[in-house]
Amino acid sequence: MRIARFSIDGNVAFGAVEGQSPDDLVLDIIKGIPFGEFELSGTKVPLSKVRLLPPVLPSKVVAIGRNYAEHAAELGNEVPDVPIAFFKPSTSVTGPGDPIAYPSFSDDLQHEAELAVVIGRMCREVPRERVKDVILGYTCANDVTARDVQKREKQWARAKGFDSACPLGPWVETDLDPSDLAIQCTVNGEQRQLGRTSEMVRSIEDLIVHITEAMTLLPGDVILTGTPAGVGPLNVGDEVAVTIEGIGTLTNKVIKRG
Repeated sequence: MRIARFSIDGNVAFGAVEGQSPDDLVLDIIKGIPFGEFELSGTKVPLSKVRLLPPVLPSKVVAIGRNYAEHAAELGNEVPDVPIAFFKPSTSVTGPGDPIAYPSFSDDLQHEAELAVVIGRMCREVPRERVKDVILGYTCANDVTARDVQKREKQWARAKGFDSACPLGPWVETDLDPSDLAIQCTVNGEQRQLGRTSEMVRSIEDLIVHITEAMTLLPGDVILTGTPAGVGPLNVGDEVAVTIEGIGTLTNKVIKRG
């Protein structure tokens, strides 16, 4: 099931996306929220009549660095002995079609296409055999990074945590095997990144076990699983699109920060 979060006539709701052709997609409005048991209302609205929002509002985004060997190498880094985890604040999250605001304190903004894991239930110290039980589904993400700031500051909070630095969407796919999916990033229609989730150094199971050793994850929290090689610059006016096999495409335009 594809679960989207959307607004219509000033109201915000979740809905199940139905249909295959982009022009014929409709949303069957969900009664309540999709964490746990829920029902479809049977009330359907065309996707073209709503505004898609970030598919979840996470309390935190836990991101993993250098989880693809070729990406680590392209930036002159070694693959770490243990996963490098960092946070992107909830205020960095933005949705499909929303602008990415180029931060005034950077001169080198870059894209990073990633598979995002959406947590479906509160969990802590998750054993490997229970990892699938805590996952709601998967969505596309762009770990937008001020690369120059990342290089000169020891912490990555500003480089990766500024407002609009975490586009998510267009929806959460709940029925998906994430082990070998194609990930692509284009800028103005030109391919920049192309990789597969099978190239991850550490699996989703590894990452969730590692993260939940330290902290509790809440429903709607998001884990970014790393980016394949090919990261590159974004400029004001660019349209950047992240496409993941079996999920869809997340598209955003870069604007000047007002």
